Parts: sequence; C-alpha cells; structure tokens
Amino acid sequence: MKTVVMVHGWGGSPNGDWFQWMKSELEKKNFKVIVPEMPNTFFPTIKEWVAKLNEIINPDKDTYLIGHSIGCQTVMRYLEQLPIQTKIGGVIFVAGWFNLSDGTWDEKYTKEIAKQWIETPISFEKIKQHTNKFLAIQSDNDPYVPLEDKEIFKEKLNTKVVLLHNKGHMASEDGAKDLPELLKQLLEMAK
Repeated sequence: MKTVVMVHGWGGSPNGDWFQWMKSELEKKNFKVIVPEMPNTFFPTIKEWVAKLNEIINPDKDTYLIGHSIGCQTVMRYLEQLPIQTKIGGVIFVAGWFNLSDGTWDEKYTKEIAKQWIETPISFEKIKQHTNKFLAIQSDNDPYVPLEDKEIFKEKLNTKVVLLHNKGHMASEDGAKDLPELLKQLLEMAK
C-alpha cells in the first residue's frame, strides 16, 4: 500500500490548511495517509521534529512525503539522516523555504526559532540518495518565502517546480482549504 506522510508547518496542525481535504482525497484512492501533530508547533526544533518523523515513518519505495513550509525543512532533514540504502517514492515541498522574506520577522521570537533552521547546513547529496522524485509547489506572492528559493530547490535537488498564481503561503489564512494541484502532482508521482 502506498503511504503518504504530510508534515504541517510552524504553528500549524493536522486539521489546518488543506491536510484533511488531501487526506480524504487520497484515502478514496486507497492510500494510507498519516498527518502527525508535530511537537511544540509554535516553537519547532529540528531535533524534535525529525525525531517525530522517525517515530511514525517506516520508509520504503511506496512512501511519499509532503511538507508544508517548515515541514519541508523537516522532510529534508529527516531524509538526510536515513541509512543510505533506504529508498522512498518521492517528495513534494509546498511553500518550502531555505530563507525567509523580511515580512516574516513580525515578532522577535520568529528570528530565534528560524535561526537554527536557516543556519544548520543541509546535505543535499544525502537527501538525493533516497529518491530522485522531487517536486516543489510555490506561489508567486508568498509573503514569507522569497521566490528565488525555487531556484535553490531546482539547483540542489533537481526539483521540478510548479508555480501557482496568487496563492500566498498556501495556508488557512490564504483561504487554502484544498490544493488540487498538489493532489494531481502526487498522483502523477505515485504512478
């Protein structure tokens, strides 16, 4: 059975954004879907979030990972620490980032939290050992993610990028209750 694990973003939950819609759509197509509640969602740390994925995922070639926002960072950091022989089906990054826009820094604590995620190096070579199927879905008006970050995904992971128009951060505050492009892309990837 194909398994999809979706990792919500900073301050998010399994019930927010488009997660339950996506879960419902995938279950209709006989996918097993896991949407974990990530620990300390308002104060995410690499150590805790990667540990959570290690707890719940039994990775194999039928495993697909979807991250939203900081969930994308979590997915990458999860993959880089897996044993070299472990292969998964593919990865989709939704509103993923390596840097954050100036508009993100509305509160002092956001800089403190984001610092470890931005400054801790990522081994793209290790990540690529686990799959060659990477896709990023970005929006042309995301207030938190610089548009240039899509080029980093392309360059470092050979990621196919789908650029949506006027979808913001693809979160609840943007009215994102569903994400048909994500469903379409995942079904294509999982063929």
